[in-house]
Amino acid sequence: MSQENTEQSRDSVIVRTSIIGIVANVFLATFKAVVGVLSNSIAIVLDAVNNLSDAMSSVITIVGTKLAGRKPDKKHPLGYGRLEYLSATIISVIVLYAGVTSFVESVKKIISPEKADYSTVTLVIVAAAVVVKIILGRYVKSVGEKVNSDALIASGTDATLDSIISASTLVAAAIYMTSGISLEAWLGAIISIVIIKSGIEMLKDTVSQILGERADASFTKAIKATIASFPEVNGAYDLVLHAYGPDTYVGSVHIEIPDTMTAGEIDRLTRNIRREVYKKHKVMLEGVSVYSINTKDDNAHAMMETCRNIVLSHEYVLQMHGFYVDEELKNITFDMVISFKANNKEEILKEISDKIREVYPDYKLYIALDADFSD
Repeated sequence: MSQENTEQSRDSVIVRTSIIGIVANVFLATFKAVVGVLSNSIAIVLDAVNNLSDAMSSVITIVGTKLAGRKPDKKHPLGYGRLEYLSATIISVIVLYAGVTSFVESVKKIISPEKADYSTVTLVIVAAAVVVKIILGRYVKSVGEKVNSDALIASGTDATLDSIISASTLVAAAIYMTSGISLEAWLGAIISIVIIKSGIEMLKDTVSQILGERADASFTKAIKATIASFPEVNGAYDLVLHAYGPDTYVGSVHIEIPDTMTAGEIDRLTRNIRREVYKKHKVMLEGVSVYSINTKDDNAHAMMETCRNIVLSHEYVLQMHGFYVDEELKNITFDMVISFKANNKEEILKEISDKIREVYPDYKLYIALDADFSD
């Protein structure tokens, strides 16, 4: 299946799942609104409003998916996939707004309480809504995880929370009918706080993705393993991935290869690497840079081990790679990865540089500081 057909299939799954969510939530909201008004239950009315916000979230998911599925153009050559992050952010804001509004209404009811009037039909409808929301929440979330849609995952999580909210209204009704104690408004306030907390967490997750998160460790390690599987490659380093929407990555990487390879051999190797990485991982490697490995100088290996021991003895240094000795120019060159936990990278660089210069005073030292982009 081509990439375009795969994207169309994913989009159709998201749209179909969202439509199911819209129908279910509008249906539930209608019944709950009627029941809430007739029984004078603020908790059930707020639950109905929450269902309407869920339906709106599904509409936003559909719109976001359609917009994100637009083909790349001159202005946006890497496509519109990141619009899905924005739609997930809007859904989070809607959930947060619903929580705040519900809390305000609940506080009003606490100050000026009104008695509820439950009936058997009311409780049966609410109980049925609980079952529907549990099934809907699990279904939407599972589909979201399957097609890697943050918007669907957010909607599914919200639906699961709704089922808990609806169940709590049943508990409040049972307490009122057996003891005459009304917990409606207090329950509404608690429900609102849960919704607010959920909205904040969802918003934090989507904002984090917009800022650019560290790629999953298992994913980056699998890509590096694919690159290192080529016999000419001694190691793969400095893998940087940029996400342009779910399952759309553009990246770059450094590889270590023998210094005896010709330009033609390097060209053929890097092209094969790009094809294999895209075939297996659907990642477009736009840059494959080269580190040369000494093969003509037996002393270079011993020098590398000495430098490696000095470099890795520091607690904040994670890795050393790209080591090369140029005997003609008397240069030692390598890259060093320092942890984000380090407060002063320049100080660490100076400390390590001084130690290596003590051992090799006749060489010029060039150390490049690399960021800890991926595992």
